[in-house]
Amino acid sequence: MVKRRLLLILALLVAGLPSLAQTGAQANGAINTNVYDAAGGRYAEGMKIELFEVKGEALRLLSAATVGANGRAELIEGRSLAVGQYELRFQLADYYRKRSVATGDPPYLDYVPVRFSVDAAEGHYHVPIICTPWSYSTYRGS
Repeated sequence: MVKRRLLLILALLVAGLPSLAQTGAQANGAINTNVYDAAGGRYAEGMKIELFEVKGEALRLLSAATVGANGRAELIEGRSLAVGQYELRFQLADYYRKRSVATGDPPYLDYVPVRFSVDAAEGHYHVPIICTPWSYSTYRGS
């Protein structure tokens, strides 16, 4: 009985809250990256990146981007994010192959998956990476 009352009260509260569209507020969730090619001493312009939402073992492609001349790639911008796990895939072997850099056959690092969690729907998640054909390092940027 108490549980039903709490659910009813919660439903009434949620129904009375204005949506973002009604308030005119803008969603500002974002996922982006910056990629630096340490082997070449430059930004990894042209590197392909994919963003997936992770649900258990299933991956759902959300967006794809190419690193620009400034080293940045925007994957989600200006919208609410679902709280949960995400995976960025940096296509290292393809990037270095196009630059005639030996990566091994098969390449030592084909693509680099970086799995991270989103805990705030309106949060900004900057996931930079520094890479070579044989190594990478990442961190949560600001």
